[in-house]
Amino acid sequence: MKFLPVSFLILALATAAAFAYDPSPLQDICVATNDLNSGVFVNGKFCKDPKQATADDFLFMGFRNPGNTSNPLGSKVTPAFVDQFPGLNTLGISMARIDFAPGGLNPPHTHPRGTEVLVVVEGTLLVGFVTSDQLNNTLFTKVLYKGDVFVFPIGLIHFQLNIGNTYALAFAGLSSQNPGVITIANAVFGAKPPISADVLTKAFQVDKKVVDYLQAQFWYDNN
Repeated sequence: MKFLPVSFLILALATAAAFAYDPSPLQDICVATNDLNSGVFVNGKFCKDPKQATADDFLFMGFRNPGNTSNPLGSKVTPAFVDQFPGLNTLGISMARIDFAPGGLNPPHTHPRGTEVLVVVEGTLLVGFVTSDQLNNTLFTKVLYKGDVFVFPIGLIHFQLNIGNTYALAFAGLSSQNPGVITIANAVFGAKPPISADVLTKAFQVDKKVVDYLQAQFWYDNN
């Protein structure tokens, strides 16, 4: 599989950094650690003593292999957020790799704490995002080809669908070390405990049998 020039990924990351949402760091490095006895609490994570940091703290190798798309959605998101990549702590940036089988979908979701910049490396994707009520829930959608870059504004519902007959691959840069993910269907119909059927039947204007059916489904998470 041929990859695009590294400059495209640098562009995505630089753009995300320009829109950084997390607080600015007050130190050079703050590698996240789970060792509470030797760390200092900063920006939501404990930081190891910077004198103990090594180059390995700033290396993430999770993008080397394709994600497993053998699931109901036909896609796999491999995040490089602060939980997976401790060196990102306090830097206000992260990444994700998204693999798509033919017809694979990264379903409608939001990142409550980050803007996303997506670059297509292989394949053809139909992407889009929906604005808030303020702009009448307008859908912005586009077909992306290898080398195209698209931005999803912070907090807005968005999706990616592989409309080609071949495997597709994209990388995303996000303007937060921990942008979060809320998958809409999972959150609404897979909430635990479940949202009251009275709420959902009125909200979606459907019969209770429809709500019962949807709440009974297994809502797969591709992250």
